[in-house]
Amino acid sequence: MKCQRFLSIPIFAVLLLMGFICYITVFIFIDDWVGLQSSAGSLNVLIFTVLASLCLFSFSSCVLIDPGYTPASYIPDVEDSGVSDQEPKKNVIQSRRCDKCSTYKPPRAHHCRVCRRCVLRMDHHCLWVNNCVGYWNYKAFFTLVLYATIGSLYSTTIIITCALQKDWEFSGSGSLKVFYVTCAVTMAALTLTLGTLLGWHVYLIIRNMTTIEYYEAIRTEWLARKSGQSYRHPYNQSVYKNITSVSLSLSLSLSL
Repeated sequence: MKCQRFLSIPIFAVLLLMGFICYITVFIFIDDWVGLQSSAGSLNVLIFTVLASLCLFSFSSCVLIDPGYTPASYIPDVEDSGVSDQEPKKNVIQSRRCDKCSTYKPPRAHHCRVCRRCVLRMDHHCLWVNNCVGYWNYKAFFTLVLYATIGSLYSTTIIITCALQKDWEFSGSGSLKVFYVTCAVTMAALTLTLGTLLGWHVYLIIRNMTTIEYYEAIRTEWLARKSGQSYRHPYNQSVYKNITSVSLSLSLSLSL
């Protein structure tokens, strides 16, 4: 069952971290800053709760949604693959066959050693969601990173604001200062990490690439440059077309 994917130590760690961040942000820092009973406190709690809920929903979707596996009945259409007459069609078909799972691979599909299957438009296998990130769950993964980055930034801002307005001469003990500094540094580091990951995937979407294709392109470009040729990623059209192409696939994954 798909729910068994939640039976993973990394997933437990992520859920525990999310619960800890929600608790300290709401019941410690917002309460200490403006109070939970005030209108400002209620508004901040509402905003952060919405962000945390969206993050949790995206995380669960990323875990439960299959990334998209190659059907066993798939056979590549050699006639429409642009194969020249001089190139044997048998070799082309053989090059698209996966030796590990004994199935033909569509374009942009890759074999996952962990899942032991070929995944459609595979980006990577994510340990933290115990699942591959591929065609059908890439939207959930991207929105997870987006909401997690915004939520972490929001929590960091609240912690720093609360620390700056606090009167440390009268109410600040040494252990409390250490707690505030530790939380602020941890949340700032988490925000920086998630923001970097978000920027990376925005870059990939703009170029219509996956993480695997990016590293494959580095080697292909080096070989092409070595032989005096130029290389262009075959799916990289223009920024607008790349974004609309990826957005269309994300919309299809949402509707299905």
